[in-house]
Amino acid sequence: MKLIIATIKPFKLDEVREALTEAGIRGMMVTEIKGFGTQSGHTEIYRGAEYTVNFVPKIKLELVVADQIAEQIADTIARTARTGKIGDGKIFVLDVEQALRVRTGETDDDAL
Repeated sequence: MKLIIATIKPFKLDEVREALTEAGIRGMMVTEIKGFGTQSGHTEIYRGAEYTVNFVPKIKLELVVADQIAEQIADTIARTARTGKIGDGKIFVLDVEQALRVRTGETDDDAL
């Protein structure tokens, strides 16, 4: 099993969720986060005063998938979230040792 962690632009969430649903993903965790990278924040004007936004709002997706579809799912996220502009996000794929569905006691692939 693989854990896919992706950060994307907030306005891309619905489009990515629809693409993942079409790819057979039945669930994921979504968190609103703030961060910075190459984009490094930006300057905004609010009520005539200029201020710097150091952390940019992003969405973090976390989903656990079977090994054989991990690359396909990461590609689906990347293709759907891409705008071609700085700050499109990152995707990390990690190994998962064990999964357990609390309600039924199913483990590993059966728990997904």
